[in-house]
Amino acid sequence: MAGGHDGFPPGIRHALEGARTLIGRGGVFRGAGATGLRSRAIVRQARSGDGEVFVEQKRVPVTREGLERLKVELEDLREVRRPQIVAAIAEARSHGDLRENAAYDAAKNDQAMNEKRIRDLETLLRNALIIDDRDRGAKRDIVTVGSTVVVEVEGDEERYTIVGAIEAKPAAGLISNESPVGKALLGKRVGQTALVATPRGQSRFLVKQIEG
Repeated sequence: MAGGHDGFPPGIRHALEGARTLIGRGGVFRGAGATGLRSRAIVRQARSGDGEVFVEQKRVPVTREGLERLKVELEDLREVRRPQIVAAIAEARSHGDLRENAAYDAAKNDQAMNEKRIRDLETLLRNALIIDDRDRGAKRDIVTVGSTVVVEVEGDEERYTIVGAIEAKPAAGLISNESPVGKALLGKRVGQTALVATPRGQSRFLVKQIEG
């Protein structure tokens, strides 16, 4: 799988450029970012007949392997990273005036980010929908969430695994089912072509092989 200067395969890099253009225009794009894909449960508010507001949370697809990775990350943030940050805050406080204490400000910022990630992961794990190979059954000849697919794009062969947005890492070839490339590939069979819009025009992804 050929990679560009930023670590992303050409096909993924062009799709990301298209996503950034959409964001700049105020469009909505979920599932891709330079540091990997981060997702959250999609929350929708609705009203019942008597006016009561309730919240519906969308189930988020994730492979068993991805679910275990998220659990390990959550445990690390809770049991390792959280105490480390608390200790760093205490150390910074011991240095005196907090108004001009860069170490304290940095530690508090780290704490806020860590706690937000913990909350995000807790929500994602509550709403995770495990994708099991047995559930795919006869669909193994088409690209679905959990498929590993070999494609040809701009003369290069690239290998992607389609995963739920919460476990996607584009630089590692794990692409979100909600990303432009992932959406375009879903439902395709060997020999079919997926078209993905980029600032340079449409990129063609020829499906050459579907694994799993």
